[in-house]
Amino acid sequence: MISRTWAPSSMHELESLLALVLMVFFFVIYARYKATAPGLAVFPIVFLLTASAALGSSRPQDGSPLFVSSQWIYIHVALILIGYSALLFSFIASILYLIQETNLKSKTTGGFGARLPALATIDEIGYKCLVWGFPFMTLGLIAGSILAEARFGSQYFADPKILLSILMWVVYTILLYTRWSAGWRGRRAAYLATFAFVAAMVAWAANNMSQTHRFIAP
Repeated sequence: MISRTWAPSSMHELESLLALVLMVFFFVIYARYKATAPGLAVFPIVFLLTASAALGSSRPQDGSPLFVSSQWIYIHVALILIGYSALLFSFIASILYLIQETNLKSKTTGGFGARLPALATIDEIGYKCLVWGFPFMTLGLIAGSILAEARFGSQYFADPKILLSILMWVVYTILLYTRWSAGWRGRRAAYLATFAFVAAMVAWAANNMSQTHRFIAP
């Protein structure tokens, strides 16, 4: 409302929007599975994102040219953030799976493990997040690529942010393929989901190295 735009004009606004999408994801998962355990990881992340947005500079910032090139950029941002959120929840589910599996093997009945859902439920949460998140991530990358190619030309695809995003999408694809075709479940799927999340975080951090995604203060 302050910046008079629906698209984020600063990294702090992007953090705030991501926090909102993450909470929407949490409530959807809770409504479906009655699982509160993901909140142990999501709530601190949302708090940090919101605190960073609230404590950051409130001055309007000049975003990259990509963010003012078309109204379609709103769709690109929304789709990408949904994809990131889905990948984060898949990662959280993989960590919870490993914790619960360890508890079951050690026959620990009390403590934190007693509050976790069954292994099958955790595995399903991680899988469904991947299935639903992948189309959003794919369409978001396609929408952003079309807009950027029209404005900047083919040199846009040499941007570090874009190259890392493509790498993240490839890892995302491999993760889904191993679950669909190779039948990977449990520990192996959890490890691959962790790797996919690390790739996503590297792509997110690449905003600072990008010429088209970097937010520049006036």
